[in-house]
Amino acid sequence: MTNIIVTAVFKPKQDQTEVLIDELEKVKKGSREEKGCLQYDLHQSIDDDTLLIYELWEDEKAVEEHIQTDHYKTYRKNTENLFESRVVNKFNKI
Repeated sequence: MTNIIVTAVFKPKQDQTEVLIDELEKVKKGSREEKGCLQYDLHQSIDDDTLLIYELWEDEKAVEEHIQTDHYKTYRKNTENLFESRVVNKFNKI
């Protein structure tokens, strides 16, 4: 079994940082309760409003199950107009 790391980097729209953080905190809480979630943390750049989610999952199956949850779908709907960009990367832990 290979752990999967997911990073998501957000550039919030002007004046939307706090609203985006609130929504990311909600999905963080739900995600941490998932069986396959080993770590799920939210970070903000010390230089600007850039936000980073760092996730560690048991395996690819856990990631796939995560994106099917209600809290994930709600987060995607509630944040779609809050950021300029969102870049998601998945990595194998080696």
